[in-house]
Amino acid sequence: MVVVKAVRPAISCSSSGFDGGQLVPLHKVSFVNLTLPASLLSVRLSSRNNAKLSLVQATKESSTASTNDRAAVFSGENLHQIATNGKATNIVWHKSSVGKVHRQEVLQQKGCVIWITGLSGSGKSTLACALCQALYSRGKLAYILDGDNVRHGLNRDLSFKAEDRAENIRRIGEVAKLFADAGIICIASVISPYRKDRDACRSLLPEGDFIEVFMNVPLQICEARDPKGLYKLARAGKINGVYPPGFTGIDDPYEPPLNCELELPQKGNNCASPCEMAEIVISYLEEKGYLQA
Repeated sequence: MVVVKAVRPAISCSSSGFDGGQLVPLHKVSFVNLTLPASLLSVRLSSRNNAKLSLVQATKESSTASTNDRAAVFSGENLHQIATNGKATNIVWHKSSVGKVHRQEVLQQKGCVIWITGLSGSGKSTLACALCQALYSRGKLAYILDGDNVRHGLNRDLSFKAEDRAENIRRIGEVAKLFADAGIICIASVISPYRKDRDACRSLLPEGDFIEVFMNVPLQICEARDPKGLYKLARAGKINGVYPPGFTGIDDPYEPPLNCELELPQKGNNCASPCEMAEIVISYLEEKGYLQA
């Protein structure tokens, strides 16, 4: 057993390679890196000043940080690796002791992203609302990221130019990832016409947690519905200035998914109701174990 006597308010510990019975004095340091063998599972913390001990599973990166095979004491800055990500520099990832698994246990569900894609007028938002209601009735927590709603706030600085469309999807994907990490079932309802953008969002999540739902509704049906009157404007050539290089399905292509998890087709007048389509998605979630922790 490893015994740690803590006299500082906070102690951060990582794991792997330490002999049992070793006492590590902490009266002059703020952080301790303990390297424990995989077989050593019992760790006792003796605390007088509300000290906290956090153990993290050893990785190659953490084990190489140790100066010897027994124990290493570091200053705070040595425990955190300064990183650069894109244009962001001098940043550090701070890991919480409460992780996704813990949040899922509280919610009794598994976080994931249901990405509903399709042409304008295909019924994406309608399905998203029906699905959210059906999950709520089952006591499950879900949140909708609707393409238009997000542009009211987070993405209001983005136009419909090609580069801004890509950034719009990237931001929604990142937010959806955070919701899933929180243990929430995130329902993203966005046209997202390009495969590369959808695939980039998929790559943000663990295998299986990105569930692509394709609303496979023919253009002529979507255009007949035309709930926002945008198809009529596009046909009249009055929308290109707002939606350069064009309106999806008319002047700009929609790239249908090649390997989506669910496809909800409509042929002719045979169309399932929103509640029926929601139940199809819920059946998938139940089958994959997302409705339980």
